[in-house]
Amino acid sequence: MNIKGKRVLITGGSSGIGFALAQALVAKGASVVVSGRREAALATAVAELGRTGAAVSSVAADVSTPAGRDATLKHAISALGGLDILINNAGGVRAGRLENTPEEELQAMIEVDLVAPILLTREALPALRQSGDAMIVNVASGIALIGAPFYATYAATKAGLARFGEALRRELKGEGIHVLTAYPGGTDTPMMQSNRAGPELGFSREPASAVADAIVDGIEANAFEVVRGGEARAQMIALNRDNPGAVDERFLGMKAALEDAVKDHSAL
Repeated sequence: MNIKGKRVLITGGSSGIGFALAQALVAKGASVVVSGRREAALATAVAELGRTGAAVSSVAADVSTPAGRDATLKHAISALGGLDILINNAGGVRAGRLENTPEEELQAMIEVDLVAPILLTREALPALRQSGDAMIVNVASGIALIGAPFYATYAATKAGLARFGEALRRELKGEGIHVLTAYPGGTDTPMMQSNRAGPELGFSREPASAVADAIVDGIEANAFEVVRGGEARAQMIALNRDNPGAVDERFLGMKAALEDAVKDHSAL
């Protein structure tokens, strides 16, 4: 896909991977709308993105609610004059043992990480069809590929999002809408600030800009997926497929330290 001139909506676009994606896409000549829940953060993001003279606007709305999804999509289509690329990036996380996590926090993860992108995509399909050369980008997580202890519900939502994207890609094949799934690894974003796990526990972090650049490369190549983490992640994915018990044992050896490091990881 040629990004120049494309009209893009990015949910969760005021910081982290979403903001880095906005930066990378406007640099390629796209027009962008970023959405999020925090008006002040959105205003800062738009001011920064607009310094280059790019066409950028924002909408403050919660995409986990019907009203928020409606407002987000209406603003984007109005501001952009249509829609070519939808990036489902907004997300939330709450780590910890399943039995110790309040039900409302589990439900919040399910709503924002899985239900919201499915329903927003459904609403956006008519506009994307009018494009004739459109794409849906779903930002999942490396945890969707290798389930990690203390992230059971988060892993479920992100794996669900990944399979949603795969099935939808096949559903829309030949209809002018492609679907790409991204699997970021540990990324240096505000969402990770309360996670104290380091490389020794499998949480190496890379800049959000590196993840965004890889996703943009994937958009341009019409890729099916973008998996971050390099050769080490590829080897772990292969091991998880071929010998999952070995991965179980690896996590067992670090389980106590990992539980302590992520017990306060919350970004909802």
